Amino acid sequence: MAMARQLWLLRHADAEPHGTRSDAARQLTERGRRQARVAGVALARMEVPFGSILASPKARARETAELALGQMSESQRDLLELHPALAGDVHAREALELLDGVGADGPLLLVAHEPDLSGILAELTGGRVDLKKGGLAILRLSAGGAELVLLLRPAELALIANVAVAEV
Repeated sequence: MAMARQLWLLRHADAEPHGTRSDAARQLTERGRRQARVAGVALARMEVPFGSILASPKARARETAELALGQMSESQRDLLELHPALAGDVHAREALELLDGVGADGPLLLVAHEPDLSGILAELTGGRVDLKKGGLAILRLSAGGAELVLLLRPAELALIANVAVAEV
C-alpha cells in the first residue's frame, strides 16, 4: 500500500508594502520576522522530518524560510533550496512534480506567495482557503486525490510554539 504524501505550504510572513522597493527585494517587517520564527518553533515542535524544503528566491520568502529553519534542527536547515519557479505563477502540476522529486523521504515544505499557494490548494482539493501571511496549510495526497489536513494562521502557530499570540 502506497504511503500518502504530504505537501506543506507556508506563506511568507508579513512584508514591506508594495512600492517600498522592487517586488523581489521586499523584506519582512519586524512583525513578519517574529511570525517566521514562531512558525519555525511550531514546525520544530511538530517534529516533521521534511524530505525537502524549497523557497521562493524573493527576499520575503527566503527570509521567512531562513528564520523558520533557524528554529529547527541542522539536518532540516541543510535541506533549504531556493527554487526560482516558486517566485510566482506556480500551479498544482509543478508542486506535484516537486513532491515526486522528493521520493518517499518525507513531506515537502514550500515557502512561497499568494495567490499561488491557495491556487495550488484549490486545484488539488477543490477547496477555497484564505492562507494568511505566515500561515501554514498541510495537504495529504493519495491515489484518491488530495485532502486539506490542517490550516493554521500565525495565531494558531503561536499556540503550538507556546508564544504569546499578541506577539504575532
